[in-house]
Amino acid sequence: MLAVVFDLFSTLTDPNVEAQRGSLARKTAESLGIDGDVFWALLRSSYRDRITGAYGDTRTTLARLARESGATPSEAQLEEALRIHLEAAARLRAPRDNALRVLKALRGRGYRLGLISDCSTETAEGWSASPYEPLLDATVLSCLEGVSKPDPLLYATVVDRLEVSPAHCWYVGDGGGNELEGARDAGMTPILLTNGAEASPSDGYVPDVKISDLIDVLDVVTLPVRGM
Repeated sequence: MLAVVFDLFSTLTDPNVEAQRGSLARKTAESLGIDGDVFWALLRSSYRDRITGAYGDTRTTLARLARESGATPSEAQLEEALRIHLEAAARLRAPRDNALRVLKALRGRGYRLGLISDCSTETAEGWSASPYEPLLDATVLSCLEGVSKPDPLLYATVVDRLEVSPAHCWYVGDGGGNELEGARDAGMTPILLTNGAEASPSDGYVPDVKISDLIDVLDVVTLPVRGM
């Protein structure tokens, strides 16, 4: 049995949408009665803790960030902020062009499909309604596992749920969070998605297999993986 595991953000999602994170966060801040720049700075500084679940669920996270900014929002404000924040999260994780086509094509070829994402709880809370969910055989979200990439637990968990050997598994990602090096160390065959840019992922590790567009995965996974 062969499998392909994907990163989520800037891999299955449109990397151009990432530029909207700040403006979307400021809408949440407005509903909480918080200065937008202050709230955006708090979101960024708390990133590592939030993606490992240390802040609790999304509502609890928003309340905590509000307190850290010196605000005390009402229950009604918190509920409105939660609604706005979850809607923003859904927008940020919307599939890029060809993402669902790629997943469906791979499933049609008999591959098992997985996902590992460094994400905070708003992604987990909306996951069941996402278009990816019915197309994946295993989903591993950092906020639910308590660790982030490249922790070996995430890779071990996804191959266990997929019931495949890591040597029979490709990993596709844009290289953030040292994910490709983690996949290599876990025994997978990493594929760098450059998104049309120069092949220079944040961790500095550039695997042998590189693609510029997600659709190219359909050609690459016909090649042997490390264990074949």
